[in-house]
Amino acid sequence: MSLAHTPDRNTAPGIRIFGVWAVLSAIFIATGFQQIVQGQFPDPDDALRLVQVRDLLAGQDWFDLTQYRIDPAAGTAMHWSRLVDIPLAAMIAAFTPVIGSAAAETVTLIAVPSLLLGGIVLIMGRLGARLFDLETATFACLILGLSAPLIFQLQPMRIDHHGWQIALAALALWGIAHRSAGKGGIIAGTAMALGLSISIELLPLTAAFGGILAFRWLRDPEASSGAQWWLTSYMAALASGLVLVFLATRGLGDAAQYCDVISPAHLAFFAVTAAGTAGIAAMTSRSQRVSPVLLIAAFAANGAAGGAVFGLFSPGCLATPFAQLDPVVRDFWYIHIAEGRPIWEQDLTRALPALVQLVAGLAAAIALALRSRGGTRIWWLEYSALLMASLALSLLVWRSAAFAALIAALPLGWLTVQLLGRCRNAVGIGAKLAPAAALALILVPAAPITIAKSVMPGGAAPPVLPAGDRPGSPPRAQSVAVSQCQMNDQAAKLDALPEGTILAPLDLGPAILLQSHHSVVATSHHRAELAMRDVIVAFAGPLDGARGIAVSHGARYIVMCSDLSEPNIYADANPSGLAALLIADAAPDWLEPVTIDSPDAFRVWTVR
Repeated sequence: MSLAHTPDRNTAPGIRIFGVWAVLSAIFIATGFQQIVQGQFPDPDDALRLVQVRDLLAGQDWFDLTQYRIDPAAGTAMHWSRLVDIPLAAMIAAFTPVIGSAAAETVTLIAVPSLLLGGIVLIMGRLGARLFDLETATFACLILGLSAPLIFQLQPMRIDHHGWQIALAALALWGIAHRSAGKGGIIAGTAMALGLSISIELLPLTAAFGGILAFRWLRDPEASSGAQWWLTSYMAALASGLVLVFLATRGLGDAAQYCDVISPAHLAFFAVTAAGTAGIAAMTSRSQRVSPVLLIAAFAANGAAGGAVFGLFSPGCLATPFAQLDPVVRDFWYIHIAEGRPIWEQDLTRALPALVQLVAGLAAAIALALRSRGGTRIWWLEYSALLMASLALSLLVWRSAAFAALIAALPLGWLTVQLLGRCRNAVGIGAKLAPAAALALILVPAAPITIAKSVMPGGAAPPVLPAGDRPGSPPRAQSVAVSQCQMNDQAAKLDALPEGTILAPLDLGPAILLQSHHSVVATSHHRAELAMRDVIVAFAGPLDGARGIAVSHGARYIVMCSDLSEPNIYADANPSGLAALLIADAAPDWLEPVTIDSPDAFRVWTVR
């Protein structure tokens, strides 16, 4: 018996949950107000997403996802989904006639992440009220706003696809808690179909949800129990949803096989496994007793059949999408994308507090399973397994910690209520100290590190990486967002220059595309792998080849931001290369400086 058959305790969280969302939204907007005013996006991908939406509103074909100003000789086919563009384009189009395009974009950049946060809070609040009570649901929702991995993905101006994936994971979680196996499986499968269509990085979580539903079937294999309909309806909704979204967003004109997005081979895999799952359900429905061992064997055969079909259609995609990445691009770009790397490659002063919070959530979920009985115990065992899977994924790909944080919120909400109760009931300050300390560690796990930094000699360290070993090497900003170059303003100044293609560090490209009419050789997007390699080699390779690369791409300008970490990586790799010379303001004679009113860290040259 699953939790789906237990009665609701409170299915109407109502005004209090709405209040939590309003408070969190206000805090997020207030803390990000300066960035909103400056038009500074949290990540370059957010700027490029707005470029894509602008192109759509300007008349680019719905099925055409080419960025014609990235490597303009050929253009770059993006791997992003139109699903994320829909609410952005719709809101901008609706508000533009009323308040103008600039204000409409600003409203959209604030409203869309805030509404996504509201959807997540609503789903988790209702689920928390159903599983526990309104107090626990309220704390669970508050914890969503105290989780660093979630805060980053749901802050104002964060309009790339990650927030949508989190919201769809929440919807899938709601689905597997539904009373009806058929309806719950359809909800979860549809949510994962939308999520996978947005980004294939949701594949491990899709498998984890499927594994939970397969476990329900194995635990209660008799046809009369109806447990088989969880996985059957999930797979059917997943496969059909993927096909429908593919047709709606890619159409029949793009049947090419890509490894980084859902493509025909992926559709074939899910179609085969969904049909196989339905076949297993039909066969087992005729038997009085079904052996779990035979059921496992049938699942394995079904998965093997799907894998064989996938391998037949797309053998090159059996490895990860980045397995065949150019070695230069991998070494200078891919391994430096911190959010896509494992936890041991992160800044541990930031990662460890979040990990502590996630582990506490897992411990709370296991405790709930141990103290429960019957179907509720089974539910919390399933929940713990799902949280454990997402936590394991987070250790390998730190960006996935947002999914683990989402799932951990409910047991952490319960744990918070328990600790508060102990604080209230404890007699004396000493007795209150332990639960109060545990509560602080759960709600603000970064507090000990923050306090330690504040009392260390010199106080907290500034948000920059150390300077390189080169003489006069400047401190390096961690990202475009904190660079002294103020890229949003400088890119707008570039718009006054005659139109041309710009050779610039990869992370500067989106701001240039957003704020000017220029093109760029490449951005940090792997579909333009060859152009990315050329950018890297031009800056980090032999100096005598740099001009040839610029000319081969028709580059009219070269732009440098000297305090950004990316060009300093190039300069460290080759102290006599183009990046090192430009950072040192010692440009070769084939470059002519362009005078614009900009910070010292930002410079522009024309190619002679």
